[in-house]
Amino acid sequence: MANRLASQTSPYLQQHAANPVDWYPWGPEALERARREDKPILLSVGYSACHWCHVMAHESFEDPAVAAVMNRLFVNVKVDREERPDLDQIYQSAHQMLAQRPGGWPLTMFLSPDGTPFFGGTYFPRAARFGLPGFPELCERIAALWRDKQPDIARQNSEVQKALARTLPRRPSRRPELSRDLLRAVLDSLRASFDPRFGGFGAAPKFPHPTDLELCLRKGETDIAHTTLKRMCEGGIYDQLGGGFSRYSVDAQWMIPHFEKMLYDNGPLLSLLADAWLVTGERLYARCAEETAGWIMREMQSPEGGYYSSLDADSEHEEGKFYVWSRDEAQAALTGEEYAVLSPHFGLDQPPNFENRHWHLHVARPVEPGKEGILERAKQKLFAARAKRVRPGRDEKVLVSWNALAIRGMAHAGRVLGREPWIASARRALEFIRSRMWRDGRLLATSKDGHAHLAAYLDDYAYLMAALIELLQGEFSLQDLEFAEQLAEVLLAQFEDAEGGGFFFTARDHEALIHRPKPGYDNATPSGNAVAAWGLGRLAGLTGEQRYAAAAERTLELFYPMMRDSPAGYGAMTIALDEHLQPPGVLVLRGKPEPLAGWQAELAREFLPDTTVLAIADSMSGLPPALDKPARPEPVNGWLCRGVNCLLPISDLVDLRKTLREKP
Repeated sequence: MANRLASQTSPYLQQHAANPVDWYPWGPEALERARREDKPILLSVGYSACHWCHVMAHESFEDPAVAAVMNRLFVNVKVDREERPDLDQIYQSAHQMLAQRPGGWPLTMFLSPDGTPFFGGTYFPRAARFGLPGFPELCERIAALWRDKQPDIARQNSEVQKALARTLPRRPSRRPELSRDLLRAVLDSLRASFDPRFGGFGAAPKFPHPTDLELCLRKGETDIAHTTLKRMCEGGIYDQLGGGFSRYSVDAQWMIPHFEKMLYDNGPLLSLLADAWLVTGERLYARCAEETAGWIMREMQSPEGGYYSSLDADSEHEEGKFYVWSRDEAQAALTGEEYAVLSPHFGLDQPPNFENRHWHLHVARPVEPGKEGILERAKQKLFAARAKRVRPGRDEKVLVSWNALAIRGMAHAGRVLGREPWIASARRALEFIRSRMWRDGRLLATSKDGHAHLAAYLDDYAYLMAALIELLQGEFSLQDLEFAEQLAEVLLAQFEDAEGGGFFFTARDHEALIHRPKPGYDNATPSGNAVAAWGLGRLAGLTGEQRYAAAAERTLELFYPMMRDSPAGYGAMTIALDEHLQPPGVLVLRGKPEPLAGWQAELAREFLPDTTVLAIADSMSGLPPALDKPARPEPVNGWLCRGVNCLLPISDLVDLRKTLREKP
């Protein structure tokens, strides 16, 4: 029989709907039962593409004997960390405090009925191994602790809540003087952790860090960005047949990934590939962008337009089974000539690199000159053969925040590489959000099967505002500009701490939880505070609304001391700081539609990370004063402003390009 999770929108929760565990979704029903029965809450947090979440589910949650122990001792609550990042942030932080080590997924926390955690861990096996207790044994011990040590737990809970409160950044007593010295410190930190041989930062496991790479590209650290992206594009973290990047590499060489594919990685990486192509001219980046955009449209876009969330790491209960090869499988799909070209290129002529018995494709050596066509034919055949396998599960919920990252990436790469279908795909996703997930002036965070729900978070508003600013540069629309302003107004009204500076992760009218985070550092996704500061600064330049600029400045002042003391992890905030210290340019092109489109396409080939370029036909009216430039007799005129300084209109494209390339 199905439990209470069967009616949830989250595919992850639905995966547990047939468990013998008496699961509750997070909500007042579970919390009230815990209070009424004076039982602790067993909180399990995970997501549908998580390999170790599946392992713990198969070992423990599907076992009637283990479920009986859980049901007897606890109120059991299952949470999808992607739908409830507010809860995940709180309890990951609490885990770090209690366990003195980083968390992860599955996250297993034991809570008092008021929601305060008193013990936690991540994966626990069914029977004791890996130095970990068996899960049923652990449950009995925790229940005994709750029964016998409640006064001690209450004292610890008070300390945990105080410790969580101390994680909030404090506005300095004196306004800090924002300085470019901090930019240099952040870049120095990235250089110090950069791996010059294989690219990336630090040792294994290696994550893509697209925001840090974007900062490097913007500030002239081209070698860091180029080395890393080249190694990633040639490595196994990149799907050499189908496009798209996995979440991270388990080794320092980018060879073997953790095979789940997340939408939130691929949107920013797509944008980064396009910019890296502009800067270096490396054809590899354009090809990987083509293939990644193709994967997003082919496998991750719903018929209604929204982008799905992720692909599982597993198929048929084995991690990576969909992606890896035996030599016999590859040879059976190819001609002798094709295999002779593909085998050395992708390392099939070397010892197996996955679990000592399979090959995961990576570029082991360049293809021989003149053999590129044969390689492409071989890749297409392997792709077709792979398509007949059992596919990894796909999480088909639509999240505003992750969709916004993909919309921004698709729109930017489409503009740079001149791919209208990519921009059209991004617009379809935007229209899905606007029509299905924007209600009564507020966003809903998640949607599946026609049901949108859950109040949206800081990241949803900030990322979508940034995506709209990118879409405006592909095709200017007053409706998009107005939508961006509406999002900005909700940010200021519902999320900003107007006195202390910065933005809380949840809105003022959000469900009351034990903590209200205000995060400033990047995780796998960029900091919502940083993207809000960046977007509000850009939007102030387009609309002339100085409240936006002031909120951005307060955010930077709040996080500046933390960035100064510990520069690592603040790539997105550093980009926002850079633009505050040197206001970005706003280039308004006015003219007749046909020549205007030509100028727009030409300027898209310029690397202009610090300039918003808007092409607005002379016939358009109702513009804000900052954009309402007068029509002139020339076919096109460019009006370039930085802050309050504006140049005379430029009617020659060559002169305009030269001016744009000059350092302000």
